[in-house]
Amino acid sequence: MQGDKQVIERLNNLLAGELSAIDQYFIHSRMYENWGFSKLFERIHHEVQDETSHASALIKRILFLEGTPDMTKREPLHIGATVPEMLANDLVVELGVVAALREVIAYCETVRDFQTREILRQLLQDTEEDHAYWLEQQLGLIEKVGLQNYLQSQM
Repeated sequence: MQGDKQVIERLNNLLAGELSAIDQYFIHSRMYENWGFSKLFERIHHEVQDETSHASALIKRILFLEGTPDMTKREPLHIGATVPEMLANDLVVELGVVAALREVIAYCETVRDFQTREILRQLLQDTEEDHAYWLEQQLGLIEKVGLQNYLQSQM
């Protein structure tokens, strides 16, 4: 099915964001593992898998719309040097994805591509209700219990 060229272009932009998130989370997960923070490693490693499934959904949709997925484009990575920096940088990524998803969902409605909209709404739900919420929670815990107590709980 020939899709709207702007929808395909916007899906490729979303794909670049997901691929960048995969890369950033992968690096952060390995840093957590190296530092002995097994709980953070497990959670962020799980996020790598979630972002990979999001990228896969975008690729499938781009192909269905007879577009070509652009696997070469990436957003800049923001690798943290400390746990709070890493969590904050990951939250910035997620909030950027939320804004981008909302913009593309709105565009899909204007061109009456309701199936793409529904796929993106599911990605938005995962991003807002799971990824971003969890990151906000962790940063809030650091504020409430202190960094050392938080880090001890992540071992």
